[in-house]
Amino acid sequence: MVKKIGLILEMIKFSHTVFALPFAIIAAFLAANAGRGGFCGFQKLLLIVLCMVFARSVAMTFNRIADAHFDARNPRTLDRAIPTGKVSPRHAWLFLLTCATAFIAVTFLFWQPLGPWFGFGNYWPFIFALPVLIFVCLYSFTKRFTWLSHFWLGAALMAAPLGTWIAISPPHGPAVTTVPIVLGSAVLVWVAGFDIIYACQDFEIDLRDGLFSLPAIIGKSPSLWVSRLCHSLTITFLLILAQLAHLGKIYLAAVLATALLLIIEHLLVQRNHVKAAFDLNGIVSILLAAAVIVDVMSR
Repeated sequence: MVKKIGLILEMIKFSHTVFALPFAIIAAFLAANAGRGGFCGFQKLLLIVLCMVFARSVAMTFNRIADAHFDARNPRTLDRAIPTGKVSPRHAWLFLLTCATAFIAVTFLFWQPLGPWFGFGNYWPFIFALPVLIFVCLYSFTKRFTWLSHFWLGAALMAAPLGTWIAISPPHGPAVTTVPIVLGSAVLVWVAGFDIIYACQDFEIDLRDGLFSLPAIIGKSPSLWVSRLCHSLTITFLLILAQLAHLGKIYLAAVLATALLLIIEHLLVQRNHVKAAFDLNGIVSILLAAAVIVDVMSR
């Protein structure tokens, strides 16, 4: 069983949780103290981390189940766990349902206590739990009918900071403000930008299988310009966030470093180093989260 779980975690690229989790932590620090910023407490932070892990596990497992047929036809993905039979669809579904149940249970703890622990009187996470899971899972079907699939994926990861704000700020603060919306918008276009880059690897496969990735629709070169536009908008939203959330020099230095990393990412793509370019995004999210935490806690 332990080996099977290890295969499933490898299948869903568990390590890639680093892309979205730091933005949830950013939102947690900005939303604390009824939206004034600060530390939300270890209990709430633990619940946020658990929600992120379980929600992403649900989404990625569903994606692997839904795309198993396409993965088996793609030389880049044919060695994934389900096409090779290392993980059966039944075990994948069992893992998915377990993570979904755990996610919903954790959101309930923002509302009601478990003995002397948790329970903060905030019912919003529990209300939104199932709709969020449905939304992030539906991404897996979008590539079958629209090139906007890249932006749907971005919107799915946008749910991380938005959902975190809704979980941390109420009941004493606003359920939503412009701060999480702008932060979420930065995440949306950032993710869409690097997902377009990633899709360039499967350009010929998507054309063959009739899938609607942006490179398959308009070609690689125009798609990369769309990606550059997305990442330019990312920096714009991050700068707007500095004004809205009253973030200082440490954060602005991190935004400048992020801009440089994104430029390097696109230079690497021009030299066909797609994986190296993709991996830079993990540095971006961690860098920004560290800067926000230091900035918020030092003021």
